[in-house]
Amino acid sequence: MTVLVAVTDNEEGRAALRAAVGEAEMLNTSVLAMNLGLTGLDASEYGDAVRVVHRVGREDRDPVAAVLDELDEHPEVTRLAIGIRKRSRVGKALLGSTSQRLLMLSPVPVLTVRPE
Repeated sequence: MTVLVAVTDNEEGRAALRAAVGEAEMLNTSVLAMNLGLTGLDASEYGDAVRVVHRVGREDRDPVAAVLDELDEHPEVTRLAIGIRKRSRVGKALLGSTSQRLLMLSPVPVLTVRPE
């Protein structure tokens, strides 16, 4: 049993990582943090509790496809944690939403986290 968290380069991603660590502690399991950003992810404050993997392939690779591929490669993952932010209906329609697509396509339950 593992919690996968999709971490982006913003407050939503950091909130998702914190929540995933809390969820993993509650479930007595580990965290696999998928770095969706284009810079490095420093999860050292969590010690050995978090293992970081990076999105591989082209830099413009679809983050949803990257997360779903990671779920396929790790059948031990039983939860996905993602950060969300409030968006208008027009914003969702025009730009799409990575979090919305993950909610719809994830084969495991999704924990959504909004930063404080």
